[in-house]
Amino acid sequence: MYDILNQIFFSVLNYQVSYLEFIATVSGLLGVFLAARNNILTWPVGLINIISSFIIYFKVALYSDMFLQIYFFVTAIYGWYFWQQQKQIIQKVTALSLKVQLSYGIIILVATMILGYQMERIHIYFPSVFQLPAAYPYADTLLAVGSIIANFLMAKRILNNWILWIAIDILATYLYYAKGIKFLALEYFIFTILATYGLYGWWKEKQSYNESV
Repeated sequence: MYDILNQIFFSVLNYQVSYLEFIATVSGLLGVFLAARNNILTWPVGLINIISSFIIYFKVALYSDMFLQIYFFVTAIYGWYFWQQQKQIIQKVTALSLKVQLSYGIIILVATMILGYQMERIHIYFPSVFQLPAAYPYADTLLAVGSIIANFLMAKRILNNWILWIAIDILATYLYYAKGIKFLALEYFIFTILATYGLYGWWKEKQSYNESV
């Protein structure tokens, strides 16, 4: 089954897309779309994306992204359970206060600086595993840290997750294009559009809830 998934499904402009990459891409786009629609199916679909992405990152030796999928797997299970519990009560969208937003911003910046410094030197710490220096270590770390926070906020049905996802997706689109991963850059460009749609949809739902109380 693994060999079948790694076979080439189709080619686009001389870029060969495997079945595994196709599944990861489609499930990723569908998962974000469902999240934008506030649909609980975003979590099981997201699990498909997480598992397939884990395999892809392992294949291409992107170990930081691979380990990040473990976190996403845990939060997907949590988000699925939390949304299911909320569905039994009230599907309520909340938002962070300015003070809490600033706190999250500081956490992201500090974590990025600390972990980015470690990623910048990881080829020195483990030369037998990482033979080349990390490319864009701080930008890559910012994407990882921001994704962790955004995923947590989405699981808690907090509106601000979409603002953070938009910023992450814009950065990822530029970064992956600069690194020559153009198919992945296109996917994140679409993610940016879907995240904007999600922000609008969740904001409307929050406004309608406020008007009804």
